[in-house]
Amino acid sequence: MLILGVVGGVASGKSLVSELFVQLGAERLDGDAAGHAALRDDTIKQQILQRFGTDVFDSHHEIDRRALAKIVFAPTPAGREALADLERITHPRIGQLLDAQIAAARSAGRPAAVLDAAVMDKAGWDRRCDRIVFVDAPREQRLARALLRGWSEEEFAQREASQSSVSEKQARADYTIDNSNSIESTRRQTIEYWNTLGLPIPH
Repeated sequence: MLILGVVGGVASGKSLVSELFVQLGAERLDGDAAGHAALRDDTIKQQILQRFGTDVFDSHHEIDRRALAKIVFAPTPAGREALADLERITHPRIGQLLDAQIAAARSAGRPAAVLDAAVMDKAGWDRRCDRIVFVDAPREQRLARALLRGWSEEEFAQREASQSSVSEKQARADYTIDNSNSIESTRRQTIEYWNTLGLPIPH
């Protein structure tokens, strides 16, 4: 089973390309879902409580991800330190959850699995991947997409700054898919790459 890692800038279309790979027969390894599951883990919640206090918890004693994001994505030395602490707490558990997803996909006989995780290279999860696919789109287009999601321009800039640069991600990739045009164009490129890997096309 081939493991394909999908990387790109914020709002570049990584989820779209991942979904297109899933339509071709890949199993989705969802980094965001694993991250959310990690934040529901009682041990991790206790560590986050000790590090960040009660302000990042809601009335149901669950982690308020938006409140936590305001702290860890702040463009200050304290914000960068907070993000490093959060990653130290959560990344090992997220890695375990991803490994369980990979094992399940192998057992199911999937030809490939696709991993979409925002901090893949930073967390070292790219080492689990056989190929890295970079999803490309201009910054102004990505910003417009993020604004449509309800983000502010400041939130977009903070998220972008917390990740490896777009140029670094592209330099490490084995293949680039241009997602600045139509979905159909992106679909054609995804199918072309799938074919170059010799993976089966579903009937």
